[in-house]
Amino acid sequence: MKTKRTFTIEEKLQILQEAASNGVTTTLEKHGIYAATYYSWRKKFNEMGEDGLKHGMTPAHIKRIRELEKENRKLKELVAEERLAGKLKDELLKKKWALEKRRKR
Repeated sequence: MKTKRTFTIEEKLQILQEAASNGVTTTLEKHGIYAATYYSWRKKFNEMGEDGLKHGMTPAHIKRIRELEKENRKLKELVAEERLAGKLKDELLKKKWALEKRRKR
């Protein structure tokens, strides 16, 4: 079983540069890297520079995730409130309709 290999930032930069000059397929075969890994590195490098190639999440990523989690929580609360309001309206309409039906008799 192969062990997971970790690359340093310098190695990642070298591989990105080599792929740009020699071609992606040959470079990936030479270094034994999956295409998804390469494109992930390239995306992170293009978005954040060398900091994007560090292992793990950057403070910017963590901040964005927290913002999204907070927004998601608020949206869930809004949906729950809307459902509750809809149920209450349905119940009130049923009661009102039942009362009107009794009055007509």
